[in-house]
Amino acid sequence: MKFNFVKQTLAGLALSLTVAGFAVPSYAAQASGTYVTAKDDTFWKISQKLRIPLDDLLQANTNIHPLNVYEGLTMVLPTAGVPVAQKQAADKVAATEAQPAAAQAVKQNSVKTASGETLSYSKIIQAVATAYSDAPEENGYIWGPVDYFGNPLKLGTVAVDPKMIPLGTKLYITGYTSDGLPSGLVATATDIGGAIRENRVDIFVPGPKANAMKFGIQNVQIYVLK
Repeated sequence: MKFNFVKQTLAGLALSLTVAGFAVPSYAAQASGTYVTAKDDTFWKISQKLRIPLDDLLQANTNIHPLNVYEGLTMVLPTAGVPVAQKQAADKVAATEAQPAAAQAVKQNSVKTASGETLSYSKIIQAVATAYSDAPEENGYIWGPVDYFGNPLKLGTVAVDPKMIPLGTKLYITGYTSDGLPSGLVATATDIGGAIRENRVDIFVPGPKANAMKFGIQNVQIYVLK
């Protein structure tokens, strides 16, 4: 309570000096650092000497009693050093300039598909890919051409090692060449296979079995989508 009273008294003195014709600068603060008090210094004199608002100086030095300022004290100076309006304008410019950087960071974690769609991804996996068709001999005569969940095989079905890529994960696969697939494939990991281990995937290729046979073994890049 005593501190607040002294603070208000000093603030009132600042106002009275302004009215009397003394300029009280509307500066946000002086450059950061410290100040060693001289003989006869007061918070008010220091605020005028360094062009720092009295209130800012008081708040930065709550450990020093306003009525007990003597020579040799080290005061902490508030940061900044520009008028309040100028500082606010600078902060606004800085925030605006930061936006493209943030947008760039988002862009770096996205990939554009062959159709022009932009997709966000969490990581990239370098993998080896093979292909399979809906031929009975490739899928078993009992179960037929369905994935692990019993859904019919279709464009976008991919068999994976669930320990490497969890089932249900959305993927974007590039780097291969195939007559039966688009240049980039948006897919879902919904199938498994006995020979599919670690970073190997098996891509379903619609159409004749020959399309899958022609695919062979290729290196691909897999984007794990968010």
